[in-house]
Amino acid sequence: MQLLRAQWRIGLYRSLPEELDTAPLLALARRRGCRVYLPRIGAQPSAGSMQFVRLSARLQRNRLGIPEPLGPALPSARMLDIIFVPLVGFDRRGNRLGMGGGYYDRALAFARTCAAADRPLLIGLGYALQRLERIERAAHDVPLDMVITERGVIRCAGTRAVQRVTGAWRIDRAAWHL
Repeated sequence: MQLLRAQWRIGLYRSLPEELDTAPLLALARRRGCRVYLPRIGAQPSAGSMQFVRLSARLQRNRLGIPEPLGPALPSARMLDIIFVPLVGFDRRGNRLGMGGGYYDRALAFARTCAAADRPLLIGLGYALQRLERIERAAHDVPLDMVITERGVIRCAGTRAVQRVTGAWRIDRAAWHL
């Protein structure tokens, strides 16, 4: 099964130098005709909000120095088919440690209360050495469905086999590729 399909809405991020490089994934998604959305954080640190905006040629650096697209944002991250999430650490159950800002936790809060088939597929991107034995899950955490590292794909324990009503994606024991 091909994970990145034409017209799918893909949430991705511009990697920082210490993160797994997302440029090849971004290029692949564009070649396959995906609609790519990047996160845009609020201008005020106290707001802590993040929205996804369709990637355009016009980017502007935010207060943290990260390039963000200009233009209107999606009303909700729920409208995306797949969201690739950065991480500092992860465990086999899909728990992740981020950079501490809570942006993804707030943007994905809806995923804690809806069925897996009614939310985007959540995929963490990181290095294999970032895998930890166990991360305690807090009430605000949203677990990942899988993690992709330089060594391969880790299907997170507790992620049940799901299939969207449209048949757009499926997580099961079958092999898949980007």
